[in-house]
Amino acid sequence: MNRLRLGLVAALAVLLTACANPPSVVTGPVTAKPQPQLAGNDNPGAIYQPTSARMLFEERTAKYAGDILTITIEETLSASNKSDNAANRTSSLSYKTTGDLPFVPKQIEKFLTTNDASVGVTGANDMKGTGATNNSNTFKGSITVTVIEQLANGNVIVGGEKQIAINNQINTLRFTGVINPRDIQSGNVISSTKVADARIEQVGVGAMADATTMGWLQRFFLNVLPF
Repeated sequence: MNRLRLGLVAALAVLLTACANPPSVVTGPVTAKPQPQLAGNDNPGAIYQPTSARMLFEERTAKYAGDILTITIEETLSASNKSDNAANRTSSLSYKTTGDLPFVPKQIEKFLTTNDASVGVTGANDMKGTGATNNSNTFKGSITVTVIEQLANGNVIVGGEKQIAINNQINTLRFTGVINPRDIQSGNVISSTKVADARIEQVGVGAMADATTMGWLQRFFLNVLPF
């Protein structure tokens, strides 16, 4: 009996886990610290120092681990689909006779061979189907991220997180993706539309978030009921 109860509890726990909120889409790190530079053989008497040189006529672009840049989030997605189907079919059959019918019983022949004897069959089939789907999403804002890793081809992986707490309500914005340093504009700013493998997530924790979230029991029945 105890094993049966434990089995039921375990099964219920598995079902409730399956009904929980979906996992976070941001799975990578969201911050990185600058890597220590290797000591170079600097010449104290030279103007140019390899480890600290900066181009005079070129703005420094974020490309090393720990560098900071700003992502302008301007995502607008929309999709629509509409389908109309219609089919109809009409058929008819009529039969009338006044002569003798071979191999037909007399009672039936008497009925069919009268002057007004006729048989008619009509049928109709009509089908109509209509479907429509519309989806629109708009996400605008900005977040400052850090360079996580520099890839072999020069692209960099970036990630960042922003948290805002107001009246015990915490809103968290996370962002990760891969960018090409050549797409970075003046001021180390880049649009989210130029970020590859972008992962954008905004989640809330607090009373307002709880009020707009379906309860665990409702999620349970929503997943297990067949209708």
